[in-house]
Amino acid sequence: MVNTTCPNCGNDAAPALESLRMTTCASCGTTLFIHDERMELAGEQGVMHEASMLFGLGDRVILPRGHFTALGHARYSYGRGVWDEFWGLDEEDMPCWLSVDEGDLVLQYALPTKRYPDVNRVPLLGHVFEWDYTRFTVSELDEASCVALRGSFQDVPEVGETYTFFNCTGDDMRLLSGEFWTGGQAWYIGHWHDPFEVRVERAA
Repeated sequence: MVNTTCPNCGNDAAPALESLRMTTCASCGTTLFIHDERMELAGEQGVMHEASMLFGLGDRVILPRGHFTALGHARYSYGRGVWDEFWGLDEEDMPCWLSVDEGDLVLQYALPTKRYPDVNRVPLLGHVFEWDYTRFTVSELDEASCVALRGSFQDVPEVGETYTFFNCTGDDMRLLSGEFWTGGQAWYIGHWHDPFEVRVERAA
């Protein structure tokens, strides 16, 4: 059983979900890692500079296809600018990511390994391939690094970690995203959402 005592203030800091590996103490705001059945002060978290955001941690985002509750916030830099990714749960408590880039929103779910596209290296911009009976075209390709974290996560990004990412647009308008780094890869599938079609319920 995990000892949920915050090492900074001594109050209980039990995470909202048993599967979380990173959480924030509600009493003092300290970010904690859950490691080997104990809570430890988080290491490098980066500086999350305040910016005007459509929603924040704890808020529920009502989307045309359901809703999303934001639990964790990661910020990434790709040289020309930054974008924000929020980890959280959908209306069925399924983990997912809601990304915000220049005002546009995309809700994506991680693909299981057995469903990864047959793409074993970083593709070229404009590359076309088929997945899930749909043709996808690589529409964006760049490198990014995590610069700041806050809130709760199931799989904790690492500040300073750099990887190559690419977005692939499907003929059915779905967005398939891939990430490649030394020794690994990950894929996500989802849909874009018009920010004017979403509604935000603020956390109490």
